[in-house]
Amino acid sequence: MTQENQNSSPEQENPAVNPVAEAAAETPPVKTPEQEVAELNQKVGELQDNFLRAKAEGENIRRRAVEDIAKAHKFAIESFAEHLVPVTDSLYAALSTDAGDAKAFKEGLEITLKQLLSAFEKGRMTEINPAVGDKFDPHHHQAIASVPSDQEPNTVVSVLQRGYTVADRVLRPALVTVSAPK
Repeated sequence: MTQENQNSSPEQENPAVNPVAEAAAETPPVKTPEQEVAELNQKVGELQDNFLRAKAEGENIRRRAVEDIAKAHKFAIESFAEHLVPVTDSLYAALSTDAGDAKAFKEGLEITLKQLLSAFEKGRMTEINPAVGDKFDPHHHQAIASVPSDQEPNTVVSVLQRGYTVADRVLRPALVTVSAPK
């Protein structure tokens, strides 16, 4: 006999030798109804625990999202406000000086206005300042009056007050006078 034949058992050479042992190995032992109920109760408990954990996690995610949204609303203007602080400093400096020179005061105001417009730009705020002769746009302009004019009807004759948009959304329309046919 070879080494392999000596190490192998008779069941390995001929699996049909012990059919009872094979059948017993393939079929699980029969459980009593109490054991089955106990196993099912354990599975139900595990599933309930998993459900409660998932539900709590979902509630925590929802709560955190609500808090994050509240913080975003509360501090959304923070970066815009940071750009306005230097403008305020310039205005306070202008008020604290006792300069009698109107020309220098006007130059200071122009520089402060440039600072303010730069802050608007950084905050995605743009000016609506239509030129005389532009077509009236009801989405960006508000007509205060119409005056007889030689210009084409419904064109801007004068701008009474500039308007502003924030991120392409109209904050305030420009107040304009429009032309009417004579």
